[in-house]
Amino acid sequence: MKITIKTLLAGIACALLVPSAVLADVYKYRDARGHIHLTDKPMRGMTLLQRYQISTGRRIGGARSKAGGTLARMNKRRDHLAPLIDRAAMAARLRPALIHAVVRAESAYRSDAVSSKGAMGLMQLMPATAQRYGVDDRSAPAQNLRGGSEYLRDLLVMFENDLQLALAAYNAGENAVIRYGRQIPPYPETQNYVRKVIGFYHAMKGNGQLASR
Repeated sequence: MKITIKTLLAGIACALLVPSAVLADVYKYRDARGHIHLTDKPMRGMTLLQRYQISTGRRIGGARSKAGGTLARMNKRRDHLAPLIDRAAMAARLRPALIHAVVRAESAYRSDAVSSKGAMGLMQLMPATAQRYGVDDRSAPAQNLRGGSEYLRDLLVMFENDLQLALAAYNAGENAVIRYGRQIPPYPETQNYVRKVIGFYHAMKGNGQLASR
């Protein structure tokens, strides 16, 4: 039986138990240096490899690929990185499922992911954040995960364990959250990000494979 991309992506959305509004379009690019960029925003000057509208399952543009293969590869990367994620989460006194959710939203478990703003690695650390947390090599998974997990832990402390505010600060910066009266800033990207990570987090907590993590 032939499975269409639309059917497969709709199945993924149902399996995640995440409302379609949480799942934004996903763009995958390759820049001139061969770095892969994953983003929910269109970017110029790079080769579009793939774009999917997750809520409908439609492939809108980019190179043709099989979504099933893409998901399988991401899950393979997840399983390979799980021990590192577990260690980083436990060292930061956070639930591994939360770090998995952030990694999935930030980089889809790709250690070579680079954003248009210069964030790099699994939890997409900016240079200043990496320096603050002693991350010398942002492309090194263990270092990147440690720094990102410690940063998220400190944000949770700063915002009194309010997960939504901590995630908003991780995306937009703590100063933005403070500037808007300790509320989620009115940035569509940040609001989408918070909903997406929380959706992934709840789905992963309910996943049998991650229940012990």
